[in-house]
Amino acid sequence: MRADRGGGAEKEKPGGEAGGEEPGGRRWIDYPRRGRRGVRRWLPSWRQLLLVAGAGAAVLTGWLTWFYVTTHVPEDLNAFATQQNNVYFWADGTEMARIGETNRQEVPLDQVPESVQWAVLAAENETFYSDPGISFTGIGRAVYQMVSGGETQGGSTITQQYVKNNYLNQRQDFSRKLSEIVIAIKLDRRMGKPDILAGYLNTSWFGRGSYGIERAAAAYYGKDVSQLNPSEGAFLAALLKGAGQFDPGISANNHRRAEDRWSWILDRMVKVGRLSAAERARYTVFPEPRTQPKAAGLSGQVGYLVDMARTYVEGHSDITQAQFDLGGHQIFTTFDKPKVNALAAAVRDATKGIDPDSRETDRLLKVGAASVAPDGRIVALYGGTDYLKQGFDNANTSTVPVGSAFTPLVYASGLSEGVQRKRGGSRTPVVPATTYDGDDGVNVMTPEGPYWGRNGRIAKTANDGKRSWGTVTLRSAVEQSVNGPMMQLAMDVGLDRVQKTAADLGLLPGSMGELVPAFGVGNSTPSAIRTADAYAAFAAGGSHTDPYSVLRITRNGEPLGLRLPTAVQALTPQVAGEVDAALKSAVRTGSAKAAAEAGPDLAGKPGTTPDRTAGWFVGYDARMSTAVTVFRADLKDMKLLSLEGLGGAAPDTPDSALPTQIWTSYMKAAGGPGDASGR
Repeated sequence: MRADRGGGAEKEKPGGEAGGEEPGGRRWIDYPRRGRRGVRRWLPSWRQLLLVAGAGAAVLTGWLTWFYVTTHVPEDLNAFATQQNNVYFWADGTEMARIGETNRQEVPLDQVPESVQWAVLAAENETFYSDPGISFTGIGRAVYQMVSGGETQGGSTITQQYVKNNYLNQRQDFSRKLSEIVIAIKLDRRMGKPDILAGYLNTSWFGRGSYGIERAAAAYYGKDVSQLNPSEGAFLAALLKGAGQFDPGISANNHRRAEDRWSWILDRMVKVGRLSAAERARYTVFPEPRTQPKAAGLSGQVGYLVDMARTYVEGHSDITQAQFDLGGHQIFTTFDKPKVNALAAAVRDATKGIDPDSRETDRLLKVGAASVAPDGRIVALYGGTDYLKQGFDNANTSTVPVGSAFTPLVYASGLSEGVQRKRGGSRTPVVPATTYDGDDGVNVMTPEGPYWGRNGRIAKTANDGKRSWGTVTLRSAVEQSVNGPMMQLAMDVGLDRVQKTAADLGLLPGSMGELVPAFGVGNSTPSAIRTADAYAAFAAGGSHTDPYSVLRITRNGEPLGLRLPTAVQALTPQVAGEVDAALKSAVRTGSAKAAAEAGPDLAGKPGTTPDRTAGWFVGYDARMSTAVTVFRADLKDMKLLSLEGLGGAAPDTPDSALPTQIWTSYMKAAGGPGDASGR
């Protein structure tokens, strides 16, 4: 009976099939587990779990041992022995500029003040002199980031950073991270800590093209590293977190970040016992670095072109600033040298009568201009009189209102979207022959009635010279630059829809003006580049391509990835054709007829602002679209000043006169197809 109760049923199964038993013997692994029913039969015992864990640990230990033994410290540093210039080329393939070499100079550790060394250590790795070359907590964070799908980051010791920067590539994956850890451990045993720290300080990137703390001291403070005080050292240490984000000369946001981290590093130095509280109290004012000097060979317009091309590469490729500063890159730009020269010559000729020494109204004059091909290539620009004297690029500024040069975009939006004059009513199509009231001082209307401004008054239209035109067609309003109908058309279409059309044509969101009636007549502030690009779509049948300045990039002859824009259909060919027809008529017989002498088949539009702070001319032919803007501003605060009386002109001279003259002279000289796209 006891035998029956003990599992007589099991005995009926021949060959020990129950539970996977071998005939006549015991199983090596009791799984599924005997004597268990249901789910419990499939749950492993704690002994089985320990067996699996032990086996896994043994395999992992063996693999790690193999990886450790077979991973060697490379004999040579990465790239530093072969650093080269970055070379920029014109669109025709000829050399435009050669920038570099990389600014690097080694210095013995004993020439780096101890306070500066500890500023770096406090910021990056305070346990440097006691750790084995790696940080276990940092590795844990990195592993967690990789397992969770986040960015590999955080916690690397100075030894690991030295290994990553100088022996390995910048790829962020598990294999590279593991190699970094192993090499760091081996390097820590092979080299003394002072040698590792010296190597790190001499090869780290500090921005401004500077590798190594000696050249960084010169770039930011114009002195040898041995002359740095703890405050200056703390700032240079802040740059190690990412010079592109912490160089205060780049932007106000950078300055804020740099000052915050500088202060934090000084506090850390006190916390780790390397700076007394009394000495810390002496450093309360951020040690402003000097302004970055302009590189030689960038005089005239070349510096603006190089800056634009580099910015494009950094924003449309996977090349970091630090990698770019290592050099060896060949940057093939879209810039057409004859057109760049012709544009600069046109500006010089047109501004010969400007005399800032004798006339107050001529002081602080700025000219910006850009030419963009229908496929988005920036073929020419004028950024200022000389890059070495004024690094600020007038062609790329987004602080100057575009004025009535915006109205063709309103016209395009109206033809595309139709109008809605009653709230909740259906939208009504408009055509070039649709009529509007062209008189000056007409009430601006909304579907609910007159538009009341914040000043408590009804907003009214304002034409140039306060001229009244009577009833005009929309096409005539564009041709003759009658602003009132365009302001009302924008309200009827819907300012949000006009804004979307402008965005579709390439105007950036940050340059869009406030959505009030003035939006329809140009309170937005697009750059000359973006404005020319928007008009290019009218010549391209409504096809729009974002502007770009680099065709391709290589390093030591090997192609690198570059993301170029693609064309999108922003307007229907019919709408683009109607706008094109109006702008061509404006040159033949309308407000742009002063530009007609530049040649046949031209289209264009002058632009002015109500407060007379900007003058524009934007126009195109089949080859390219060009925008020219003039304004007066102190670049310290960018406050715009009136253009009235510029160059000794009569008070009623349109502010668009000078940009029209520049545009016309340039188009006469530019001639020829000039298509060296290389794309």
